[in-house]
Amino acid sequence: MNVAVLPDIHGVLPALEAVLAEPDVEAAEKIVLLGDMLAGPMPVETLERLQGLGDRAIWVRGNADRELAESARGSGTFVPDPIFPWAAKQLRPADLPVLDALPLTVTVDGVLFCHATPRDDTEIVLVDSSPERWAEVLDGVSASTVVCGHTHMPFVRLADRRLIVNPGSVGMPYGTRGAHWALLGDGVQLRRTEYDTEAACRYLASRSAYPGIEEWADFFVRNPASDVEALRVFSGRGTSST
Repeated sequence: MNVAVLPDIHGVLPALEAVLAEPDVEAAEKIVLLGDMLAGPMPVETLERLQGLGDRAIWVRGNADRELAESARGSGTFVPDPIFPWAAKQLRPADLPVLDALPLTVTVDGVLFCHATPRDDTEIVLVDSSPERWAEVLDGVSASTVVCGHTHMPFVRLADRRLIVNPGSVGMPYGTRGAHWALLGDGVQLRRTEYDTEAACRYLASRSAYPGIEEWADFFVRNPASDVEALRVFSGRGTSST
């Protein structure tokens, strides 16, 4: 089975559309949505586009999906990101049960998919996390391949004979511009879809009502942080339970 894996879309609809237009995504039998799909500038429009994928889509819960629903109800704590409370307020009452129902993990053809780790949607593990750290977060996992997202940086590595795949991020990549995703089938392919980021920034500025959209799009779409900068922020957070 060919499976396209779309991680961390974060409400960036132009990036999502660019990936969905890829021939290999159009031909994929399943599309796994790896969590953190809506927390960004076009949450409702992104949700509707993903729902339009129908039975091809397999949904996994990300921490931002859970936190958006909690915050929209007034029962959660907003993360320290100005766009987050704004995105939570855009959600409609009927959207909240959709997010509530998302599973922490999904297994397809023996491959385990999760947002951060199989046991927690906020834990951080990195390409250079120690074998002991990987053993900790994968304790009790029998799958030989684990696909995760959350850190927005693509990598493939072995962890005590398990293959770990992180496709990166469709909407908020760290390292290079473009929409990052993965194709599983005859092996693992980390993919990057190049798209017109200038046009995407203009589109977001014209379609999103978020007050700081131009600055947000400039930072996350036009000039994303480098992998070195991101790893510096994550340093120390990928070494023990959070």
